[in-house]
Amino acid sequence: MATTYFSKRNLHFLLHEVFKAEELTKYDYFSAHDRETFNLVLDSATYIADTLIHPYLKEVDKNQPELTNGQVTVHPKVKEFMKAMGEAGLIGAGFSFDQGGQQLPQMISSCVGFILMAANNGMMYTGLSTGAAHLITSFGSPELNEFYVPNMLAGNWQGTMALTEPQAGSSLSDVTTSATPLPDGTYKIKGQKVFISAGDHDAADNIIHLMLARIDGAPKGTKGISLFVVPKYRPAVDGVSNHSSFIDNDVQSTGIYHKLGQKGVPALHLTMGSDDNTIGYLVGEPNKGLSYMFQMMNEARIGVGMTAAAIATAAYYSALQYAKERPQSRRLNEKNLLDAPQTPIINHPDVRRMLLFQKAITEGSLSLLIEAARLYDISRVAEGEEKENAFLLLDLLMPVAKSYPSEMGVQSVSQSVQTFGGYGFTEDFPVEQLYRDIRITPIYEGTTGIQAQDLLGRKMTMKGGKAPQLLFAEISRAITEASTFDDLKPYADQLGEELKRTQDVVMSLMPHAMKGDTERYLADATLFLEMFGIVVVAWQWLKQALVAKQTLLTQNPQGDDLAFYEGKIHTMKFFYHYEVPKTLGLAVRLKDTEVLTIVSEKELAL
Repeated sequence: MATTYFSKRNLHFLLHEVFKAEELTKYDYFSAHDRETFNLVLDSATYIADTLIHPYLKEVDKNQPELTNGQVTVHPKVKEFMKAMGEAGLIGAGFSFDQGGQQLPQMISSCVGFILMAANNGMMYTGLSTGAAHLITSFGSPELNEFYVPNMLAGNWQGTMALTEPQAGSSLSDVTTSATPLPDGTYKIKGQKVFISAGDHDAADNIIHLMLARIDGAPKGTKGISLFVVPKYRPAVDGVSNHSSFIDNDVQSTGIYHKLGQKGVPALHLTMGSDDNTIGYLVGEPNKGLSYMFQMMNEARIGVGMTAAAIATAAYYSALQYAKERPQSRRLNEKNLLDAPQTPIINHPDVRRMLLFQKAITEGSLSLLIEAARLYDISRVAEGEEKENAFLLLDLLMPVAKSYPSEMGVQSVSQSVQTFGGYGFTEDFPVEQLYRDIRITPIYEGTTGIQAQDLLGRKMTMKGGKAPQLLFAEISRAITEASTFDDLKPYADQLGEELKRTQDVVMSLMPHAMKGDTERYLADATLFLEMFGIVVVAWQWLKQALVAKQTLLTQNPQGDDLAFYEGKIHTMKFFYHYEVPKTLGLAVRLKDTEVLTIVSEKELAL
């Protein structure tokens, strides 16, 4: 079988035809680039994916990291991959020229991540370094920047995000890792962190943890959390200024989690201060650690969404290839023609339904994520009202951009397995691994339940509901434009009805919020997120269909191009006929007055 794991054609369609990535170069920050440089970066990532990580998809999964005598070993290709990414400038592609980066838009950087994760998400190392280094460049001192960032971007040192603790989980207000001030301005760190991806391994010369901790005497809750650089090996003398020698920093790998999926990336249980000798370096100001983390969270959540979309895309192309090659039975109207040859299963309506579902989910998700990345870029480099509106839109879409590709990606890969039938359940094909791999994405960077409470509890109401007003105005523009084409108008009208339904649901829930009954208001927030996600992705599909329709009318494409654009319109129709109607049932439940999930005085068996 061919090893197609993503569509370059579709990626270029979204970047250049739907979202017109090169328009970002009108901003001074991105002015050194053009369409050609964007494509060269994507080609560079594809080459690394094709040669260094995709061929080792199964091998990395079967030879997972091990912790032996306090040392973590990973697949030897990880070191090659990190080095190649550093040499290509892809770890710091989005960083400024001054920081040793390429000053590329997040639109392009996130697509690099998409390509790599579609190739082999079991080698999810460099994206973690990017996020950790970005925290240092955004909030750290010049000394921290100079000492840590170059080696992280070069792929020599691994970066991590060390947030989660055994007793706290996602409740970061309950973080207890302590930081005791020392006379030289450093801090003595003591505590534990769990589920730290790439938290220790032998493919990097040092591990640089960006760690949340509480300075002695700090306020309780989230207002008392600070951010620290806590390396595995620290400079031997003179703070961070000595480059010549390093000593162990008393960050112990006390456990490694053997996971359902993403087995190539070690997840560590770390203990700091066992020998009372872990030193941390404060990033920014005391007690502002969580706000720093949240400022970076949009980037991280786009990354998780991209990972989910990538895994689901790889599974889809595997299933599509199999469906074209696997003969079985005859078409339903030819069941009696036993002498006729068997037909490829792609010709069976139910298999075609499963494949269209996968295409609709993966390409709709990728479109939404590129939209979010575009807003991220504009919110960074624009000014005034344009900047503010982009940030508000991004903030509103972020829970959907993280959770829709993750939750629906799980369902999509499940349909990939189903397309293979019994073979999908075996290790002969990659989809069983991808099914395991994708399951973490609804949990990473805030579970779906947390994203849902963020959307309904904060994003829908902040600034007097300005963010949803901006979004509905954007969607309405697409509806108006699509309505000028006779064959798109029914779908534009349908999306207009979905906007009204969404507003109706919000209005029915709002009295609970007004009364201060937050538990009732947010009881079914996850269902609202699901409904809202369907509407947002329906908007993305209408945008894609609109571009496809305009191209068909103005450019008269032929051959594969004709099939591509017609396929876009067909998949949009599938999404509207098969996925959008699900909002009806969700709206009924969300407006239902019967409460079944809130704990009452009367204890019921579960």
